[in-house]
Amino acid sequence: MNNIDKNKITYFLYARKSSESEDRQVQSIEDQVNRLKELANNLGISIKETLTEAKTAKKPNCRSVFTSMLSRIEKGEAQGILCWQINRLSRNPIDSGTISWMLQQGILQCIQTIDRQYLPDDNVLLFNIESGVANQFIIDLRKNSRRGMEGKAERGWLPSRAPLGYKNDKLEHTIIEDPERFHLVRKMWNMMLTGNYTPPQIREIANREWGFRTSKTKRKGDVEIANSVIYKMFINIFYAGMFEWSGKIYQGNHTPMVTLEEYDRVQVILGRSGKPRAKTHEFAYTGLMRCEVCGSMYTACEKTKIIKSTGELKTYVYYQCTRRKKGTVCNQRNPITLQELENQIDIELERHTILPKFQEWALEILNRHNDKEIEERTKIYETQHKSLAETQKELDTLTKMRYRELIDDETFIKEGDALKAKITKLKTNLRDTESRAEKWLELTEKTFNFACYARKEFITGGLDKKREIFSALGQNFSVKDKEVHIIHNEWFVPIEKAYPALEAEYKRLELDKTIDKSKRNELFAQLILSWGG
Repeated sequence: MNNIDKNKITYFLYARKSSESEDRQVQSIEDQVNRLKELANNLGISIKETLTEAKTAKKPNCRSVFTSMLSRIEKGEAQGILCWQINRLSRNPIDSGTISWMLQQGILQCIQTIDRQYLPDDNVLLFNIESGVANQFIIDLRKNSRRGMEGKAERGWLPSRAPLGYKNDKLEHTIIEDPERFHLVRKMWNMMLTGNYTPPQIREIANREWGFRTSKTKRKGDVEIANSVIYKMFINIFYAGMFEWSGKIYQGNHTPMVTLEEYDRVQVILGRSGKPRAKTHEFAYTGLMRCEVCGSMYTACEKTKIIKSTGELKTYVYYQCTRRKKGTVCNQRNPITLQELENQIDIELERHTILPKFQEWALEILNRHNDKEIEERTKIYETQHKSLAETQKELDTLTKMRYRELIDDETFIKEGDALKAKITKLKTNLRDTESRAEKWLELTEKTFNFACYARKEFITGGLDKKREIFSALGQNFSVKDKEVHIIHNEWFVPIEKAYPALEAEYKRLELDKTIDKSKRNELFAQLILSWGG
């Protein structure tokens, strides 16, 4: 061993491997340890302790075992290091400089690798060149990796782990829907879009009621959704069909979960920046109304005033235009008070409120029609299913004809595309038919229940209930000159148009004491028929 007395030097055997797979790390380290022990036996080297580590060396101060080893060498516990190659000790200039300096000072008297040794009297240039080669390898690897990932991003695929609801297709190197979680994550977005739930509330429902768990990987997963994950999910534009990579926004090839309009609405609900923000006050109607003049959202603020006559502190809530849209001029400077806003909502609810008797009649009529609806749906479903099977058979026949070269490529592509488009449409119609019966019954029952009880619940309910009822009234809520305008949901239109006259007739019959019981019942029956229409 040149000028070093091998009998006076004690070595630490250091083995390290950095890899994606833990099994491969352990196996590679075992190989290193076995070969190095064989080398130590051949050279007569005394090993004080075998140290192993499965950590990357591309950054300094991230390997606890390596740092501890150098400290112990400085204390004199050992004077040499036995390792596979010099790049096992360092791939960064900081650690390389530390080792080189300890070697030059004689604190570290020898580094023995599988094919050579490094001594204090050696030309320092040689050690620096080999350390530099190891460092350059990491730099080149980083460049190549970045280039590859940027190329993947340009092709429309996120070069990273798929977010919640999706999974990585390792064979095709793409991102596809996670069949176990995609529809549940979409349901979380639907809840957020109502404006009636906060991310923590959605997280609690998903974890506790649905039993939602993240996808399982080798090292982690199969756990409940964390608060940080649910917030990141709702601000991740990946769900709208795009993704951000290296500061750029790319159009993705993956299947979008939500539309851009839905994504934007959630960002408004969370706050303009799309990031969660702490709220010191809760307001029922924020994120729902826009200014008709400039298109900005209406926000709320709470102000406390002292009543001079009594000295009492009184709190007021105001809603006002944020006037945040660039390039627009807004003259809506007068805020609308909470009382003024809720008075207008109450007037709207009054226009759509029905008497309990009419709600009772409506539900009786719906139940009578339900069996007929199911019968009609079944016939439509059978016809659609038969058409789908026949179209699929046509496509299969066309494919066989192409295999047998009975038709050319141009004919096959043209006819095939037409059949595929027809199949897609038929499948969509089938899905619509499957949910038709339950949807129409549920919607109409909810509509009449809402019309009967919503106004009372609005007056007595809390913030969440008030917001839910206000949201159910319609869409595109706007404000101008302190007046709220609503595009009403279509299912309220028949009630709004037909009900007032029917209610007036009902009250007239109730009050008319000149009509006998049988005649009254007959007139009520006619009224029910009109209501059923």
